[in-house]
Amino acid sequence: MHFSLLTRRSLFAAAASTTFFAISSVAAAQTYPARPLRIVVGYPAGGPIDIVARIVGQALSERMGQPVVIDNRPGAGGNVGAEAVVRAQPDGYTLLLVGSNNFINATLYDNLRFNFIRDIAPVTSVGRTPLVMEVNPSVPAKTVAEFVAHAKANPGKLNMASGGAGTPVHMAGELFKMTAGVHMVHVPYRGSAPALADLMGGQVQVMFDTVSSSIEHIKGGRLRPLAVTTPSRISVLPAVPTIAETLPGYEVISVQGVGAPKHTPPAIVRRLHAVLSGALDDPAFMARFADLGIEALRTDPVQFAKLIADETEKWAKVVKFAGVKAE
Repeated sequence: MHFSLLTRRSLFAAAASTTFFAISSVAAAQTYPARPLRIVVGYPAGGPIDIVARIVGQALSERMGQPVVIDNRPGAGGNVGAEAVVRAQPDGYTLLLVGSNNFINATLYDNLRFNFIRDIAPVTSVGRTPLVMEVNPSVPAKTVAEFVAHAKANPGKLNMASGGAGTPVHMAGELFKMTAGVHMVHVPYRGSAPALADLMGGQVQVMFDTVSSSIEHIKGGRLRPLAVTTPSRISVLPAVPTIAETLPGYEVISVQGVGAPKHTPPAIVRRLHAVLSGALDDPAFMARFADLGIEALRTDPVQFAKLIADETEKWAKVVKFAGVKAE
């Protein structure tokens, strides 16, 4: 009887605690946000992900009536910023600008002190950035099929540039190598700008870069686009085919979205999702994205969680196949 009484008391205490937490969470969500929000970015100010964070932050601020501070925490391919959010209070006031680097890093880094899928609550994706497979005009190939044939005839003689080992740009090239069965030498640079300079100079022959970084060079004839990495053709390069038209199943999108610490109250996650989903219907918001070559990518928290899991699994296979190690 004594044990039964203690058990009932324990169960009652646990139930009361759960009820209190649920009531507190609802109350917090009703007054949310009551102070400024913070979006953590795992890269320096001025880069593509930072710019996206500032556009998203402005949209949140305008629609939620609170300032939004961008907190740049560069380091370890975005892991420093991700860990800062993982360790933050799950109250909706600290958010992460999620990118494809987070999905790649899950396998690329051996000793992460967090599990991205487990420790970050998905809020929503907001955009996707197409990549373009481009070559120096001296390369004889004018199509993906011709490039594959050229690479197979010259194994190990073609240099593939990227803005750094393990970046989405690099991994897009590794996925191409894996899918096409070709051998190219990866040449990592410290950012896309020097990589593009050497690509135009002929020191490297091919690169899988974001459309936004390369579009002016393509229009100026300094680079030749062979294909885009998205599943369908894109509006800014309508005549350029997809890689999948030659290599079925090939697809790379560089994702941007928003996450929060795990245990963030569901009501707050729903509020953030609704606000950002509304922003994707705003022509002014989407015009700023279009200027960066970003297309809308709308998901709810469940769909975003599946996208994160699928992308993490996909890139794990590529990282292991290519034997890529974090720098």
